[in-house]
Amino acid sequence: MRAALTRLPARPRISPVVPEYSPTLISVYKLGGWRSACAVFLFSAATAIPLPAPSFTTLVNFDGSNGAYPSSIVQGADGKLWGTTSNGGNSDCGIAFNMTRSGTLTTVFTFDCTHGYEPGGLTLGTDGNFYGVTFFGGSHSDGTVFKLKPSGLLAVLSSFDGADGASPVGSLTQAADGNFYGATYGGGSASYGTLFKITPTGTLTKMYDFDFTHGAQPYAGLIQAIDGNFCGTTYSGGTFGAGTVFTMTPAGSLTVLYDFAVSQSNGFFPVASLVQGRNGDFYGTTPEGGLNNDGTVFRITPSGTFVTLHDFAQADGRSPAGPLVQGTDGNFYGTTAYGGANDAGTVFKMDPQGTVTTLHSFDAITDGAGPFKLVLYTDGTLYGLTGSGGASNKGTVFHLVVGMRPFVETLPTAGKVGTKVTILGTNLTGTTSVSFNGTSATFTVVSSSEITTTVPTGATTGKVKVTTPSRMFASNGPFQVK
Repeated sequence: MRAALTRLPARPRISPVVPEYSPTLISVYKLGGWRSACAVFLFSAATAIPLPAPSFTTLVNFDGSNGAYPSSIVQGADGKLWGTTSNGGNSDCGIAFNMTRSGTLTTVFTFDCTHGYEPGGLTLGTDGNFYGVTFFGGSHSDGTVFKLKPSGLLAVLSSFDGADGASPVGSLTQAADGNFYGATYGGGSASYGTLFKITPTGTLTKMYDFDFTHGAQPYAGLIQAIDGNFCGTTYSGGTFGAGTVFTMTPAGSLTVLYDFAVSQSNGFFPVASLVQGRNGDFYGTTPEGGLNNDGTVFRITPSGTFVTLHDFAQADGRSPAGPLVQGTDGNFYGTTAYGGANDAGTVFKMDPQGTVTTLHSFDAITDGAGPFKLVLYTDGTLYGLTGSGGASNKGTVFHLVVGMRPFVETLPTAGKVGTKVTILGTNLTGTTSVSFNGTSATFTVVSSSEITTTVPTGATTGKVKVTTPSRMFASNGPFQVK
């Protein structure tokens, strides 16, 4: 018999102050990792050089005029960080912003609610534009998909109407076919949410209707795994009503890999997207459950073998609500919404065996509270957001330097010979060579943070390497040559 599950209110407004975690208050985590960008992180081997002590800096305090309650952050091709806030701006419907690495923030677009409101994660597309979703608004008040040009021009690509989904969550993932894939929290034939794809020009196709049996109410976006399938989590539903881990083929065939249960000690109600480690397994978090009911970190193989790696216990954090990032050192980095020295959340490091080290405990007042999102910039620095706290109690942007080495990132991460590829990095001026697993490629240095190239004839799956006069950068994972 399925465990009893408290149903959630339909698309509640975000509370400006993140309350104590509760399944019935799950909506507040739209401020956090449940709407954060999703990607497959496959990083290269670590060096043996000892790492310095972590260095933490608060870069931005949101105050309403410059946005409130940030919801996403991602590296752009211009070397800046781009993101959104769920509220704030002239209409209190959210903004899109960019900021320098030192923290100078510029409002790029102010949502006026007609374009949708409470924007979620941004995804940098291969065309250089950003794509994202809004939880509310649009023609039917069920949310939108939008395209944002770096110039600040925003276009609504599609408005959800309930039948094709309602209240899109997380970030979109651009797949190898060039289309974007995502999830909605509600709507669909059974009102339990949907999975969808949308072309860069706005043609939306519903891929799957959740039916509770296979999961319900996804609160995170999808990732595309190495095998080409899509993977994700649902907050509720499944055999025991406490959420699932699933995989979906590009044709829309869905398979449940794991069913969470409140009665078990493996955690339950997952809300964050998965990350695929360089060993091929998937890693994720649950904000509840575990031995101390403070949440867990888990690993699951592509065939469904599940292992709990860590049980949180207040002192090292509780309620991890965001996705993990695998660093260039091979360790995983993440956040907890609560717990730590001041019960305002933590940033932690976990080695592949599950040993957790607290890197920073938030104090709510000076540096924010409820951290939920990390992104690894190509210079090796971790940037992140807090959902509340800071000088105006409306959230912050921070960075954490832990000594990871710089790398380069490719868009896309897979393609055929002749595929156009954008390489993101730092200090790329003067690049002398680009290679795909040892095969040289022609290239153009667009700026110190961007190179354009194409997959050369004879290339095989492996690391992309960029050589500059000062050093060689390796990609954050193998480029898959199809």
